[in-house]
Amino acid sequence: MTHRLALLGGTPEITRSGPHFTWPPMDNATEKAVLGQLRTDISIPGRSGVVADLENALQDYFGVRHAITTSSGTAALYAAYWAARIGPGDEVIVPAWTFHATASPLFHLRAVPVLCETTEDGNLDPARIEELITPRTRAVMVTHLWGRPAPMAAIRAVADAHELAVLEDGSHAHGASIDGQKVGTFGLASAFSLNGPKPLSGGEGGFVLTDDDDTYHRVITFAHYNKRAKTEIPKRHRLAPYAVTGAGLKLRIHPLAAAIALDQLGRLDVHLTGRAEIAAHLARELARVPGLHVEPIPGGVVPSWYGLTMLYRPEELGGLPIEKFHDALLAEGATAYDRPGSTCPMNQLPLYQQPNLLFPGHPHSHRPYRPGMFPVAEHAHRHTVKLPVWHRSADLETAEAYVHAAVKVSDHYKELPNHVVKPQP
Repeated sequence: MTHRLALLGGTPEITRSGPHFTWPPMDNATEKAVLGQLRTDISIPGRSGVVADLENALQDYFGVRHAITTSSGTAALYAAYWAARIGPGDEVIVPAWTFHATASPLFHLRAVPVLCETTEDGNLDPARIEELITPRTRAVMVTHLWGRPAPMAAIRAVADAHELAVLEDGSHAHGASIDGQKVGTFGLASAFSLNGPKPLSGGEGGFVLTDDDDTYHRVITFAHYNKRAKTEIPKRHRLAPYAVTGAGLKLRIHPLAAAIALDQLGRLDVHLTGRAEIAAHLARELARVPGLHVEPIPGGVVPSWYGLTMLYRPEELGGLPIEKFHDALLAEGATAYDRPGSTCPMNQLPLYQQPNLLFPGHPHSHRPYRPGMFPVAEHAHRHTVKLPVWHRSADLETAEAYVHAAVKVSDHYKELPNHVVKPQP
């Protein structure tokens, strides 16, 4: 028997103070790696030292020919678009629901992000891509939201039929895979973040993956002028005369971030295995909670579990608003339950509604964006509750406490103020 809701004066289900989830997991080995790098070199302009070690390790892990580190995931996305020859007036189809950096570099290239409806999990809906293709369309950018791989076979089929480049934003999905093929290896190039909470973290940083030599040379020209460009771009390449200046940007990773990321990469698969075990337990238990729906994972798909998302169904709890449900969860001490904020449908953001204020004279999209244009993505965003996924067996007790908190709130929803109980038929 559960007790009175904490929001109404009862005892919280979880009394241990937070945070209940921190990332990345660092220990003495991480500290040793950082201190060792601090004493070795804190500036690496070429492909050497820990930067070369990290890029080599990324190439081996993903099974690609080229990995190029950058200062952030946004920088990696910017470089990938530029390397893919996206330019003024070009259109790139992007998921309507993603973190804005998936598409915002396009504005700097004077290209046009074309928002596409998603499925309820936030990933690009392959059935909605073709209707957006115009003579100006050059590429499709795919996000693997919350670490759940998008349906790449269906997306590739549409893109290939129209001779469009496929690019990937794998910033939530390091190590995720489809039928054994790792996310980030399905298209011309992919971009990843190494930002703090990502499955593979360097605190800050990013990287681009590609098997294409020309794309690799263009990324180097864009993000790593002078020493790296002079060394890595062939003398007869048409970009070689620009090696000293590149495209005028320096977007290289900091060696200390590279040291952290290299340390974490060696543990990534162990972390992902632990996450998968706890995610399976959470998904199984939370799927039984009235008001919450956990989307099953298709066969052959292995997420990175950057987050476990649930779709809140108010009709199962008498129409109780999600705000009330979430407030009650937080009051139970389950403070890691989150609702997506800045990762939202981009048609709701001023940058996508009125880009001309920041980018005067920017080419107009084929239609202006406004709230309500992407009903699936917007409904799912408003009704998504998500959890980080722990990776250690020792964390299973915490995960179980979070399940108990959800069960308690669901069981006692009628006690919450301002609920609306629908009449029984």
